[in-house]
Amino acid sequence: MTDNSKDDLIFFDEPGNLSSAQDERPGTQQSPARCWKILIVDDDREVHSITTLVLKKFSYDGRGLQFLHAYSESEARARIMQHPDTAVILLDVVMENNDSGLAFVEFVRKVQKNAFVRIILRTGQPGQAPEEKVIVEYDINDYKEKTELSSQKLFTVMVSSLRTYRDILVIEANRQGLRRIIDASANLFELRSLRQLASGVLTQLVSILHMDPNAIVFETSGFAATKSAKQFDILAATGKFAGLTEITREDELPKNVLVDLHEAISRKRCLCYADRYIGYFKSQFGAETVIYCEGWNELSELNKSLIEIFCTNVHIAFENTHLNLEIEDTQKEIIYTLGEIAEARSQETGFHVKRVSEYSRLLGEKCGLSPTHIEILRLASPMHDVGKVAIPDNILNNPGPLNSDEFSTMKNHAAIGHDMLVSSSREIMQAAAIIAVQHHEKYDGSGYPAGLKGNDIHVFARITAIADVFDALCNDRVYRKAYDMNEILGYFSKERGCHFDPAMVDIFLANINDFITIKKTLDGRAL
Repeated sequence: MTDNSKDDLIFFDEPGNLSSAQDERPGTQQSPARCWKILIVDDDREVHSITTLVLKKFSYDGRGLQFLHAYSESEARARIMQHPDTAVILLDVVMENNDSGLAFVEFVRKVQKNAFVRIILRTGQPGQAPEEKVIVEYDINDYKEKTELSSQKLFTVMVSSLRTYRDILVIEANRQGLRRIIDASANLFELRSLRQLASGVLTQLVSILHMDPNAIVFETSGFAATKSAKQFDILAATGKFAGLTEITREDELPKNVLVDLHEAISRKRCLCYADRYIGYFKSQFGAETVIYCEGWNELSELNKSLIEIFCTNVHIAFENTHLNLEIEDTQKEIIYTLGEIAEARSQETGFHVKRVSEYSRLLGEKCGLSPTHIEILRLASPMHDVGKVAIPDNILNNPGPLNSDEFSTMKNHAAIGHDMLVSSSREIMQAAAIIAVQHHEKYDGSGYPAGLKGNDIHVFARITAIADVFDALCNDRVYRKAYDMNEILGYFSKERGCHFDPAMVDIFLANINDFITIKKTLDGRAL
């Protein structure tokens, strides 16, 4: 909504809070219901008293009136600025100046840009402001001479004005709600990970639920989770659920919440109650995601319809995310398979490419790479030695030292791997091509195939070089036995600034226990 709906709750003033008993008072005592705000602008205090008396028991759409009073144009300006959600203005034309009322109309419409409030011009001097001229030139909604405003006619004009004001607010709420859904949906479709998507959906859903100016909203709480066995994997949480752990057992959730979740899952549909919402989304691959929100006393029909529209887009977004994940998982399998084919031919340990992938990811994180680049590095690094598929077996598996010709042939695997991968337009394949051709370059420029030096070597290749050599030294090769940990640490200290980027070596050694944990997890060999 615009500024016309800033105050969500009306609290009637206690005696003594107002400057005078006549300044502001509700027409009906129906607390805590929201009242329609009526601004009476007239320099005649009797007009204020009579209007208030006539309308004191008036009620429309189950809501009474709260009267605001102004006795001059300047007071009226102050009132409308304090109460931009005023529904109706009963306005005199002639006050301190002959055109004070008309000047105030210009202020409301053009300066405050308030197109919602209904303005009823009441004049006791129609000659000062002829009806035809005023209706044509000013944005007012009705024109009445004070002599013709009987009790019944005042009642009629108030009903018609409030009905119009209410309908305009509903239209505006729909417009704003649909705009918010369009913006939210556009953002959701940009999110690639399931966790990011769930967090975005939860944020946007809470935002939509806060749109109704008539709703009494408490702290909105909610969470998004995927269902697995007897637990929920929490993807995002807010409010009182913020303390939920990433993996939450069913018995850790409140019983009433758990009942709602199971009902949504068993019925395989979203559930919308007066005070809570449970979203259910299932992908074609069988993955089930639930979203739980609570924290308001009643859900309006408008919000129900907006949520229904929004969740249609959410369902598509979840489906697309699961499809992307399926594609990425397929790519990972292909990548690992390519890397393992190369390693299998050289009779290396089977999990080498997986360990290099995880070492590279960890070192990328510690070096401060962005999440996007860390993920690209994790997926691309397993293909660092894919060019070995073109190296003859007698060279690849030679247990002794290689002669100069054999070593020259072996070095070709870097360029071969690059040529195999570089023709792809995929970002991961492009990164893999760079890693394949540069991971044997050395920081001091003595590596191959191009003799690159320092930061001329891509950061992905500098990271993969450390990951590759660390895993190679940890395991037996056809030409030597594995090093012990002290020898490995000594080697990296010795090659700091020579073979490897010195800053990366410092980070690697400072976090060596994390790398050892990955090593043990993926092959169980104690160091």
